Formats: sequence, C-alpha cells, structure tokens
Amino acid sequence: MTYLNLKSSLAHIDIKLDEPLSNYTYTKTGGKADAVAFPTSKEQIKELIDYVKEHHLPLTILGNASNLIVRDGGIRGLVIILTAMNHIQVDGLEISAQSGAALIEVSRQALAASLSGLEFACGIPGSIGGAVFMNAGAYGGEVCDVITEVEYITREGEFKTLMNADCHFAYRHSIFQETNDIVLNVRFRLNSGDVKAIQAQMDHLTELRQAKQPLEYPSCGSVFKRPEGYFTGQLIQEAGLQGYRVGGAEVSRKHAGFIVNVDHATATDYLQVIEHIQATIWELNQVRLETEVKIIGENLA
Repeated sequence: MTYLNLKSSLAHIDIKLDEPLSNYTYTKTGGKADAVAFPTSKEQIKELIDYVKEHHLPLTILGNASNLIVRDGGIRGLVIILTAMNHIQVDGLEISAQSGAALIEVSRQALAASLSGLEFACGIPGSIGGAVFMNAGAYGGEVCDVITEVEYITREGEFKTLMNADCHFAYRHSIFQETNDIVLNVRFRLNSGDVKAIQAQMDHLTELRQAKQPLEYPSCGSVFKRPEGYFTGQLIQEAGLQGYRVGGAEVSRKHAGFIVNVDHATATDYLQVIEHIQATIWELNQVRLETEVKIIGENLA
C-alpha cells in the first residue's frame, strides 16, 4: 500500500510499481524494484527524498545502469532513475550537463562546439552522474580532468555544490561513493580546438573500441578495476578463461575484460562468472581482482 500511496501522492512524477530492472540495465539482467521513479527536475528529486524519509523507505539512485549488475532478487524500496534529467548547455568553453545526460552525448556537443577535452569519452556509455560517481575514464583521460564543479543533493534533501578539488577524485573513485549524495548537474571546462582534429581523434578511439570490445552483446562494460602492475584482460586471457560460461553469461572471446550476455543470462550467471574469474586469478597469480562494476540488490530467496 505504501508504494500505491507514493504513486498517488506524487502523481505528477512518472512512477512505476513492481518494475523489472532488466528493462534498464545494460546487461539486460536484474530483478524487480518495488517502485521506480523518473524525475525530471531537482525539485522532483527532493520531493521523492522527502517522501522516502517520511515513510522510512530504502532509496537507490541509478543513472543509465550501464556499469551495474542488479541481483535477481531486485531492489526493495524506491529506485530513482535519472535519465529524464538530461539537459546539456554549452556556454563558451564551458558545458553544463544534468546528471542523467549521456556522457557520449556531452562529448558530441563538445565536438559540435569545437571544444576539446572530452574526446576520450566518446564511447563511454554511462550517464554524467555515473561518470562523476566512478570518475569514468578511457584511453588516458578521466572526467575529473575537465570537471570544475558538481551540484548535488544530499540524502537529507539539501542542495549543495562541490568544486573539483573537494570531490576526492581518484582512479574509479569520487567522494560520492562515500557519501551517496546524488549528483544533479556537472560543469565542465574544455579547451577551444579544431573540429576536424577533435573528430579525427574521436573516430580513432571509436575504431579502437569497435575493434576490441564486444559491442554486439549486452554487457556492463569493463568488469574489473586494473590491479596495480597488471592488465586485467591479459591476466584473464592468460588464465584461459575466455569463453568460460555460466548459463547465458560468458567471458568475451573478443575482450577478456568483458562478460557478455550471450543467451538470456541472469544476474546470478554474471556473479558466478565473476567469482570464478577472481578465484582463478588469485590461485594463478595471487592478484585480487576488484570489481569496477557496481553490484547491488538482493539475491533470490
């Protein structure tokens, strides 16, 4: 009844009940959420936060669920998906982007404005909020290199702003992993560049990605963080694990750092493959592989 009340009390917000999260994750796996909301403004997010606080409900925030595994038991409470908050504004050398905007689209708008600095992001499938949360990066660049400030809302419903230096950016890390505050808007400062040179670099990185990554299958992207002194894909490849499969989840034969959904995989399939990889690499190399992908939700009862 609580979630029916949520839906009726906040009828102006798009809210779905008992919703399969496999509809939204890039792996096409994951159980149901009790309720999923799609706010279109920071004011709507505050309304949702106030409601769950008042009714003591769990709250989970998702961007576009690209670097995520949701367990098959789903998520209790309210899940907020931010993809409807996707406005992007270019102003001189600066770009302001809401947290639900796609990082790829921001890189395209930078290109259109002859702004250099986000070329590395042209193939990263995450949202802006997720990119900040994880300090997303590729091909030698990270979003922390070009961010000036981050607007966010706390779990108590307070609007605040952090400058870059206060975001505690590190490899695949930001302060938002510690606080669980919700990113609302990000401001980037880029450099004026030559549109042809920017396009050429983006084309080059796109070709590399298409040649090396299994983009033809659903996946959560790169599964593991890079351990110091090693390359994850090389460790997995040398262990002979490419093609290792549980259910419909398989270690990619194209790129060993990816696990792909080749045949109606479940989240449990994914997690069993991950655990097997971790155990094998530890046994062979005494290297602990830490997941880069975020794993949330409940196991099936």
